[in-house]
Amino acid sequence: MPAPLGLIAGLGDLPVAIAENAVATGQGVHVLRLKGFEEPRLASYPGSVVGLGEVGTVISRLKDAGCRDLVFAGNVSRPNFSDLKLDLKGAALLPKVLSEARRGDDALLRVLVSEFEKNGFNVIGSEQAHASLLAPAGLIAGPQPDLTLMADLEVAARVASASGALDIGQACVVCDGLVLAVEAQEGTDEMLRRCARLPETIRGHSGARRGVLVKRPKPVQERRIDLPTTGVSTVELAAAAGLAGIGVEAGGALMLNRPAMEAKAAALGLFLYGFPPALGTNN
Repeated sequence: MPAPLGLIAGLGDLPVAIAENAVATGQGVHVLRLKGFEEPRLASYPGSVVGLGEVGTVISRLKDAGCRDLVFAGNVSRPNFSDLKLDLKGAALLPKVLSEARRGDDALLRVLVSEFEKNGFNVIGSEQAHASLLAPAGLIAGPQPDLTLMADLEVAARVASASGALDIGQACVVCDGLVLAVEAQEGTDEMLRRCARLPETIRGHSGARRGVLVKRPKPVQERRIDLPTTGVSTVELAAAAGLAGIGVEAGGALMLNRPAMEAKAAALGLFLYGFPPALGTNN
């Protein structure tokens, strides 16, 4: 029997898709759901609920389950570190966590990856655990974007690269060359809802779609934990904001339930496009 995949899971569709795939491929999975962020759809899988500060407990339970490969997936908000309940290993790691947390989310994630690697685990990315989630190159669904939309896509890719280099966010919305929004701690969904409240004079609407959403990895991020993710709800919110399409970095972003995303995009008249990783990084 192969060693089961270890899955440290937060909320959302991504950890569910990874768990389903691990079972379907015969590997199996052991799921540790993070307390306060327990995804209900994962409750039926082998595993348990663990606290964010219980690092030693997590390591012990994964080893007891025979896990070697380990993946982090799902939505988890940054905790109030003073409120965490810590075990001995968590307490020993806390000073480094606090120090790196001041430098941004990516630095914090690297501390966690390093700790699990030191304890013998092979930390892999979501795309390694479920390769079909990766965005392909070129037009994925919907109408072919015209030159104006491709120009917006390039501007948004450039802005997202620049903001990502500062560890701010992974997404940007541009319409007719004007930056409408840059993602920060609120996340992509809230950023798109913010765009939907802007005047239609500077954005599109269902009768005349304009502008694009771009999602791409931060240039210096730990890709094994935090690749940008899109899903059907991303398409729906982009449509509600009047946008014409969504661009994601080919090979650098995850698309959850891509057939459903493609169908929704086609139904709403949006394009989905996988742009090359070099776009917007050299100007």
